Amino acid sequence: MKKKTIYKNAPDEIGDAIVSSKIIKDFLPDPEDLVFKEETVRVTINLSKQSIDFFKKESLRLGVPYQRMIKNLIDIYAQKHS
Repeated sequence: MKKKTIYKNAPDEIGDAIVSSKIIKDFLPDPEDLVFKEETVRVTINLSKQSIDFFKKESLRLGVPYQRMIKNLIDIYAQKHS
């Protein structure tokens, strides 16, 4: 069992705040609720070389796959206009 820490010379406001505080229920989801598999569909699409070069350059800078950047862009656009 952990030994209880006794603080000396702590300002009165800290003690008052601790006494008047209340415990709140943990509202964070369980770790397994944070992992989900999104339904996806594989497609073939022709994009301009200029666009792909842009996404590849940005993906290197940000450290993410360029395909994910394109997917996220399309998802955001579709959600905004749905």
